[in-house]
Amino acid sequence: MLNPLWKMSSITSPLKRASRSARSIVAITLFLALPHSLLGCDLKFVSTSSPMSKNGTFKAPIILNLEGHVRQCTFSFLALENERVMIEFEEFDLDGTPPECFHEHLDLFTEIQRAEVTSLIETPFGGRYCGKITPRRKISLYQALSFVFLSDRDNITESRFSGNYLFIPDDKYHLGTPMPNVQNPKGETCSFIIYAKNKKMGEIMAPTYPGTYPKNMQCSYKFIGEPNQRMRLEFRDFDLFYGGAHCPFDYITIYDGPDKLAPKIGTYCGQMRNLVVYSTKSMLFMTFTTLKRIAPARNRGFFGLYEFSESFVKLDFIQSDAEHIPGTECDQKILSKRESEGMVFSPNYPFPYQTNVVCRYFIYGMQDEQNLERVVLEFDKFNVPMDDNQCNDGYLKVYIRGQEEDHEYDNHDYEFCGKSIPTRVKTPGPRLVLLFNAGTRPGSGFKAKFRFETEYLIPVGTPAPDGSCKFTYRSLSRREGRFNSPRHPSNYPSSTNCTYLFFATPKQQVQIVFDTFKVRTDNLNRNTSLGAWNAYGRVQCVEDWLEIYQIYRDNSEELVGRYCANSAPGPVVSLRELAVGLKVFLHTDEQDVYSGFLGRYRFFEETSVFGNECGGNITNLENGIISSPNYPEKYSESTIGGNTQCHWFIHVRPNHKILVFFEEFEVEGEPSGKSSQSCSTQKLPPKQ
Repeated sequence: MLNPLWKMSSITSPLKRASRSARSIVAITLFLALPHSLLGCDLKFVSTSSPMSKNGTFKAPIILNLEGHVRQCTFSFLALENERVMIEFEEFDLDGTPPECFHEHLDLFTEIQRAEVTSLIETPFGGRYCGKITPRRKISLYQALSFVFLSDRDNITESRFSGNYLFIPDDKYHLGTPMPNVQNPKGETCSFIIYAKNKKMGEIMAPTYPGTYPKNMQCSYKFIGEPNQRMRLEFRDFDLFYGGAHCPFDYITIYDGPDKLAPKIGTYCGQMRNLVVYSTKSMLFMTFTTLKRIAPARNRGFFGLYEFSESFVKLDFIQSDAEHIPGTECDQKILSKRESEGMVFSPNYPFPYQTNVVCRYFIYGMQDEQNLERVVLEFDKFNVPMDDNQCNDGYLKVYIRGQEEDHEYDNHDYEFCGKSIPTRVKTPGPRLVLLFNAGTRPGSGFKAKFRFETEYLIPVGTPAPDGSCKFTYRSLSRREGRFNSPRHPSNYPSSTNCTYLFFATPKQQVQIVFDTFKVRTDNLNRNTSLGAWNAYGRVQCVEDWLEIYQIYRDNSEELVGRYCANSAPGPVVSLRELAVGLKVFLHTDEQDVYSGFLGRYRFFEETSVFGNECGGNITNLENGIISSPNYPEKYSESTIGGNTQCHWFIHVRPNHKILVFFEEFEVEGEPSGKSSQSCSTQKLPPKQ
């Protein structure tokens, strides 16, 4: 293209001819000073056998463009057959705003298959750049690379852009044996089979690493080891476009086997650190996928090291009730099968473990609407050498809350080393994590037994040693407190039996009171006179129920009553002299569940069998009258213990029954039990 200064109108007058002559001289002067303006601004850099041709610099052309024509310059870099081209910009300052770049821009083409016959229009577009955003390092996919600089500026100088180029060997991108009949959408293979018999250790990288990788690529890498080997893949650099947690755009997928039908270890994208993957057996398969899109790529891809070895941990120390976590050297996961149990061992147990090995054990109990478990761990053998009486080298760290979700491996709950048997470990919830670091000194390791127990979330009371839902409350331990149905205020589990035992000392009694009460039943009769549901006794309460028993000195028991629905038991007190305590028994069937109950217990010094203020013993009478204290006036709340309790004991002659009917009845509360003033609502007595 000629310089616009040569494109002038015809001149006829002498004055105009003289003017034209003067301008011609100016044009010639410009020709001598700015050869690119007149001879063209396209540049070509060609690699030869000479070392001097392998690298150099490039910079923007110098162009004077007074009439604002659009100027276009093409820079071409041509490598030898076994080479590629790498360019890197040092300066970049073009007019325009991405992504339109209307007035000035630079278009990159890094995927030119045959430079001598392929036009740039037929080549995949590598991205358009303008403004001050410097293009990242670029490496050609084949032997050629070009970029086109376009501008309508009046004055173009070298400061628009400058950079370096280098012709690099192509052999490092030949990662193994080309995979037969596998091509990416561009028609060129980037899929390889890497055999351990050919090379046990090596590098693996994206097709144009460390330059930005191309779009619309599908590459595969199959690693095949010897039968007794495992394979380790460590990524030292990982930089892929991140489009979200599920990696919907560019990503790497790794499979624990020979192809995509093998178990998937994971899909990865974005920027990752310390990504290390192990094969379970002798083969690993990896794919690298980039989507076809318009936006230029700015990510490097990946660079990693692979190794086939017989020395990686053998996985036979993992028991049948555990599962090796694919992609790890020796991590395992153990899931509860409902109150199940098993064993865990250090690697290679009972033989000494290998040094410099890190294994994690994820032991998870059940946690859902019906189940909640905790984990108990007890050690049988333990030998992890200490370092200066501290766990500075090898150790076993224990996490009783499963901190692996937050990657808080420094915040352990226990750390064990040495030869002493560690203490028994019990988790507050369903997760237990062990982190074993073998260190640099070998030892015989550890053997431990785990078991899953149901967690009932009943905080007060002594639980049964076998982990069943049985809790004991004694006055010698605590004079008063609360007890509840499993997991209250959440729903209690189905198919559960829970026992609560309250034992007083001699000369003491125990009282239990229910603050909330909701136990499922589907078989109720409506008591229309009271406007409430009648839910009491073994006829009504046949699905879920709560029973209360007196426990006598000879260990016999007597049923006080069975309760369900919202019919909370009134305050119940153990019998003076006759009873040693009370028993509460909750039964739930396999059907629906409710929120259960929240109750209080209180041990106190025994009082008269008839109470302090009321009650009586009625024997062998044909009839009689009983009344509340101070009747017909209002009864008053007792100042002793915060509650008034009256007991009437009525005994009749043999072959007689007792009929009790109320002529007048006015007691605080509502029979329905659905409000804060229900029969089941009681005030908490003051502390003793």
